[in-house]
Amino acid sequence: MGARALAAVLAMGAALGCAGPMVSLARGPRTYTAEAYPEALTRWTREGRAFTLRGFLDDQLAVTATYESWDFRWAYATRYAADFHLTSDDRTRILRASLDAADREHEFYVALSVPTRRWGDLASPTAAWRVMLVNDRQQEVLPLAIEPVRQPGALERTYFPYTTVWRQVFRIRFPTRVGGHPGAEPEPLIGPSSRYFVLRFAGPIGQLDLTWNVEG
Repeated sequence: MGARALAAVLAMGAALGCAGPMVSLARGPRTYTAEAYPEALTRWTREGRAFTLRGFLDDQLAVTATYESWDFRWAYATRYAADFHLTSDDRTRILRASLDAADREHEFYVALSVPTRRWGDLASPTAAWRVMLVNDRQQEVLPLAIEPVRQPGALERTYFPYTTVWRQVFRIRFPTRVGGHPGAEPEPLIGPSSRYFVLRFAGPIGQLDLTWNVEG
């Protein structure tokens, strides 16, 4: 691609996203220790940037997102229980509640930065970006809820260390099932047979895809 063609592409808006390591959606007990949490966080976190060219590269969106999978929730609960010196019963109670939530919704912890703050308020009509979850069958779903974390505290900054005062933070929840053919039962949006899934940010400025590739 020549310099002019490349410039034209960049002027319309481009994106760089990191696919990261392969992940497994298999369920079942885990044997995590508290020390294993950073590795689990890295495995389930993706980041990317969307930019335009205005004589220079101009960032329009920078996003880091963690998918709170079944596996991630085990690691998180183990670290949390160790940090707070919880009893075995309390740890089990917290873990069960978290895994039950994973059955109901696909949840992402998202931190982003944009040049104009109100454009990045995903829960507001002024947002410049629409967020959706896409599976490998190209089925797209919109969030059930977008919950802003207005003042991230010690938990957010410790367990999701990419959280900073310069970034807007959200918890975004999607349905776990999607309608199939007319009259058919809703089918899982994402499952062990999925090849990948994408957290997509799209709008007039461009599109940014964060991709989780799934082990076969």
